[in-house]
Amino acid sequence: MTVEQLKEKLGLKVFGGEQGLANEISGGYVSDLLSDVMGNADTGQIWITLQTHKNVMAIASLKDLVAIILVKNHEPEEDTLAQSNEEGIPLLGTNMSTFELSGKIYELLK
Repeated sequence: MTVEQLKEKLGLKVFGGEQGLANEISGGYVSDLLSDVMGNADTGQIWITLQTHKNVMAIASLKDLVAIILVKNHEPEEDTLAQSNEEGIPLLGTNMSTFELSGKIYELLK
């Protein structure tokens, strides 16, 4: 499944990084602890978090993650959005909780 297909199925908002919407998703990772994501997320995964600062883009780029989804109506900071567009890593949003979103994505990807 691509990031674009996931966006459509779940009605996710695109904040930035549209050029990466064709990225293929290999799985997902859920954490708000940057060091945890850096140590354990795998290439090709989407990252679900409520963190909105620029460091999330640095981790996503370092780990070759295909997208970041912000939960609970969180919106990215200006520099985070700029980095998303520069890196081509989609930054998406939803009003769903982490628990609800994770379950829906799991069902779609299994």
